Amino acid sequence: MYHFIVNPNAKKSEEALALAEEIFLSRGAAYDVFRSRKKGDILLETRRLTQEGETAVVAVGGDGTLNEVLSGVADPEKTVLGLIPAGTGNDFAIKARIPFGAAAAELILSGEPKFTDFLDCGGGLRSMNIAGLGIDVDILERRERKKAEGKKMSYFSSLVRSLIKYRPVKMKIVADGAEQEYSVLIAAACNGSQFGGGIPICPPAVLDDGKIDLIAVDCPKKIVLPVYLLKLMRGKLHRNKIYHRVLCEEAEIYPQGTESVQLDGELFPAKELRVKIVSGKLRMYRG
Repeated sequence: MYHFIVNPNAKKSEEALALAEEIFLSRGAAYDVFRSRKKGDILLETRRLTQEGETAVVAVGGDGTLNEVLSGVADPEKTVLGLIPAGTGNDFAIKARIPFGAAAAELILSGEPKFTDFLDCGGGLRSMNIAGLGIDVDILERRERKKAEGKKMSYFSSLVRSLIKYRPVKMKIVADGAEQEYSVLIAAACNGSQFGGGIPICPPAVLDDGKIDLIAVDCPKKIVLPVYLLKLMRGKLHRNKIYHRVLCEEAEIYPQGTESVQLDGELFPAKELRVKIVSGKLRMYRG
C-alpha cells in the first residue's frame, strides 16, 4: 500500500496526482490519498502512517511538502519515501533526478529505493535539501510580506531586492567542532545543491555521501554584486574566494540578530541552526 500525501496548495498537485493515479490503477497498485487542509496536517498524518511497520509514503507537492512529510516520519529506517513533484521550484526533485508527471509514478513502481541523506535540525525538524540563514531568510520574509498584501513576487525578484538592501550578518560557524567567524551574505547546511527554483548554491553536494556541505558566502561590495550574482546563477560562485565550503557531519551556525531559519524554503522561528547528517537510514525513490 502506497500512501499519497497531497498538498492542495502546491502549484500542480491535483494534476500531478491524477497522472500518478492513472499509472497506479493501470498497474493494479494499491494506494490511498490524504489531502491536507491546514499547516501541520501533513506532518501529523505522516507520523500516524509511519508509526508501525514498513510504510511507503509519497509526497505530492514541492520542497515544502516534502519537508513536512520528512519531519513527520516516525522511523526513517522503516519508511520508503516517494515524491511526485508538483511545486513551484522543485529544487530537491531536480537534484535527485526525480522526473515530472507520469514518469515520477513509474519511478516509484519500477525503481529501487536508494538510501538518501537528510539533515536532522533538532526539535523534530528535518531538512531534505538546504537549511540556512542570511539573505535566503530575508528573501522568504520579503515574499511573505508581499503575499500578506495579496501580491506575488518571484524568488529571483526577491533575491535582487534583498541584495540591494541586505547588510552582512556576523556568524559563528562550527563544523565538527572547528569554529570560524564570518560576516556573510548567507550561511547554509546543504544536502541538496540548489534552492529558490534553480539557484545552484552548492553544485558539488551529493545526496548520499554522509556529509553536510557547510557553506558561508562573504558579503561582497555592492559595486561587484552583479558580477557575483551572475556567477551564482551560472553555478560558478563556489569557485570564488568569497565562497567557503567544508564537509562535515555536524554543524552549528550562530548569527547575530536573527529570528528565523529556513528549512527547504519554509521559515521557522529560531535564533541559531544546529544540524547533523543522517545517512544510511531513509530510502527514497530517485534517479
